[in-house]
Amino acid sequence: MNNFKVSVQETTNNAIVKFELNQFITKHQSFEFNNIDEAKSSPLAQQLFYLPFVKKVYITSNFVAVERYNIVEWDDVKDEMAEQIETYLNDGGVVVEETTAPKKVPVTVYAESTPNPSVMKFVANKKIVTALFEFTSIDDAKLSPLATELFHFPFVKSVFIDENYVSITKYDMAEWQDINIELREFIRSYIENGKDVVLPEAVETLKKSNSQLDSHFENLDDISKEIVNILEEYVKPAVASDGGNIQFISYDENTKNVSVMLQGACSGCPSSTYTLKSGIENMLKEMLPGKVNMVEAING
Repeated sequence: MNNFKVSVQETTNNAIVKFELNQFITKHQSFEFNNIDEAKSSPLAQQLFYLPFVKKVYITSNFVAVERYNIVEWDDVKDEMAEQIETYLNDGGVVVEETTAPKKVPVTVYAESTPNPSVMKFVANKKIVTALFEFTSIDDAKLSPLATELFHFPFVKSVFIDENYVSITKYDMAEWQDINIELREFIRSYIENGKDVVLPEAVETLKKSNSQLDSHFENLDDISKEIVNILEEYVKPAVASDGGNIQFISYDENTKNVSVMLQGACSGCPSSTYTLKSGIENMLKEMLPGKVNMVEAING
């Protein structure tokens, strides 16, 4: 039995609600159905159209969006619909029938340099994972077919995968101008062919699901929660744009020291120490006066 989890996400259009999945349900493809006849290829969409208030169904890689008629309000039915979708998927229900070979979906990937000269960020125009993952060896990468294949390139040292990009750390044996195009084309072709970037069970196995992360957060002390919230709001977006991530590890209330882990392009970056001390440490000291003495980091 699959372990699908559905979360309800409101949109700017009050007639449309997104039911977001913790796993991908299509091979990076999107489908729109305006009525039950159009939905012949999608048993899931057909089932939803049996509900009299469903006007339109939109299915993409990791969510189902539904537009309603005005005969009901979403507050009255959204939780029940989320449960119905979750049950359907966990019972092995078909999302979209594959009557032919998977159709290639046009994908673009561009390379972007990072502050770490050993790391290049390869950005796709599609969402490729629902959580972030870091793999430092081919043994670590068993839950990621993409990372496993990337490690077959002798110059690949580590692989970091986030929502729509792959950051690759290289060994010094190669220069980016010699391998950039090869890696970019490999990643583009891999995604375009609808192959699994990570296995469906990776999120749960590596404790990356929203419920697991929420549970961990709730077990933290109050100061640790404040630190996590500051990192999430002010630091993570900046380091993600550079192809990396910062992860809270621990807070010692006696020494007032904070430990974090640097991942992706941040790991081993020459400027990371400066960023840590002049940026993150000063920010935490300012926003949590008297509660933080020092921030120390380990590389992922």
